[in-house]
Amino acid sequence: MTQNLTNQKDKYGIAEDESKKHTDAIVESSSRKKVVVAGPGTGKTYLFKRIIEGKNNALTLTFVNALVEDLSLELYGMSDVKTLHSFARSTLGTATGNVKVFPKLSEVVKEDAKILLKKEIDFDFIFHNMDDGNEDIEFYKKRKNYYDKHYGYSDIIFALVKYLEANKGKVPAFDHVLVDEFQDFNKLEIALIDLLSEKSPILIAGDDDQALYEDLKSASPKHIRERFSDSCTDYKSFSLPHCRRCTRTIVEAVNDIVSNASKNGAVKERIGKRYEYFDHKEKDVESEKNPKIIYSQQFARKIPWFIEKQLGEIANEIKGKFSVLIISPTKTQCRSTVEGLKKKGFSSIEWSDKKDDKEPTLLDGLKILLDDENSNLGWRIVSRFYLTEKDFVALLTNSNSENPKRFSEMIDSSKKKEVESALKILRSVKNGKKIKEEKLDEVLRKVGFNPYDIAKENLKEEIEFGSQRVGNPGLRKTQIKATTIESSKGLAADYVFITYFDDRYFIKDKDKTKITDKDICKFLVALTRARRKVFLISSDDKKKPTFLNWINSDRIEEVS
Repeated sequence: MTQNLTNQKDKYGIAEDESKKHTDAIVESSSRKKVVVAGPGTGKTYLFKRIIEGKNNALTLTFVNALVEDLSLELYGMSDVKTLHSFARSTLGTATGNVKVFPKLSEVVKEDAKILLKKEIDFDFIFHNMDDGNEDIEFYKKRKNYYDKHYGYSDIIFALVKYLEANKGKVPAFDHVLVDEFQDFNKLEIALIDLLSEKSPILIAGDDDQALYEDLKSASPKHIRERFSDSCTDYKSFSLPHCRRCTRTIVEAVNDIVSNASKNGAVKERIGKRYEYFDHKEKDVESEKNPKIIYSQQFARKIPWFIEKQLGEIANEIKGKFSVLIISPTKTQCRSTVEGLKKKGFSSIEWSDKKDDKEPTLLDGLKILLDDENSNLGWRIVSRFYLTEKDFVALLTNSNSENPKRFSEMIDSSKKKEVESALKILRSVKNGKKIKEEKLDEVLRKVGFNPYDIAKENLKEEIEFGSQRVGNPGLRKTQIKATTIESSKGLAADYVFITYFDDRYFIKDKDKTKITDKDICKFLVALTRARRKVFLISSDDKKKPTFLNWINSDRIEEVS
């Protein structure tokens, strides 16, 4: 018995020493430029703390909003944590004065180009890929200047890069710059990082197995691969191989997926790296209690029932609080699952049902006008909704003349009064003043809200609150977060349910034998959100998912 305890102590001690060796090597390196490849749960945040310990002027950059919040808390008082565009805004603001940002500006100018130039131009693509010489940038600048010099999310980073390239003495200096999720950076963002590295020690961290945003923002894992490669002499390469988040079976399943992906001709450019379970007493206990990944086939309408059933079994075993993350391929599937769980009495579900509108909405324009009633951008956006197509095109054409008037001066006076009436009602709402119902209803419908639906939903909640509650009282307050795969980045929970786990959703190509690196990355991201156990729920009763077959069958338990 004593010998067993000694061996166990040695096992954990060896694991801790091995993990510390990797972290110490990074912290103690004298290199001013470091690249760290770190898989999910391998201790990046702990490393960041070690790197900036004792420093007074550190900066941490990422582009994932969820990570900004988490890192801001973890690094509180140690580092300023910002998204790339918020950093660009504050830095440009310091250099040039007040900077105004409208995230959808590129979409506004894109529509302008379609009408005025008869051209389809993807301005975000131009900026993301640093296409400096593109002739269409001048049109963008002209429209941007007319729109009260607002910036969008992509062109504000472009503007900062061009400003710093022309004014190298203005590149800000920090005690240390930390960059997270580098595998999802594009050429423009990397140009900014390269500029910062001229003045400050820098550490970039990421994992090419978690690259998701190539389509969204022209990102590419090739950038982290190039800096990690032996041929790169600028950066010193390191890795963090030990996963402290996931149980043993999840870590082993990840390696199964990578191995089979390689055998099937995928992930050819992948960085060869270790990803290993971290031996720890508490984690071993969790691994022994959760030795399998659960797989179940359920018709779509039965998914909430299955989740409720599994949560009941978990609660019976844990007899305490635990966190749950439900990951679905699409927002529609998220909504369906959430609605089904709410009907079963679950009341602590966090999720966003907001539409990811790339195009500007009427409410976007009205909100700009609430802050600046003469804003050209605000009037241009609302005019799209108040004018006929013919009148809008004529107005837009006039705004593109040599010395254009302000948009508010050119718009028809009757339409202008309609907009001003809507603004008056919105100001009353903002200030809590009483409003005539018919006037409020009119504005609500105009901006896309149905007053009847709002009232019905509120009444439904009141009825349900006052009536006998449904569902198991022990489960109602279970903390559940529901999200898509892309939005799960940076999240973690004790138990993760991956729904609609079918080839038609997890393999993008119509030919389901053609599996891309991105397909694989998305599944790996979803799989590694779990601290204790993963549930894979298929909705296809005819064929088992390809990725399920890529995991060693000894690690899978099928349940009905």
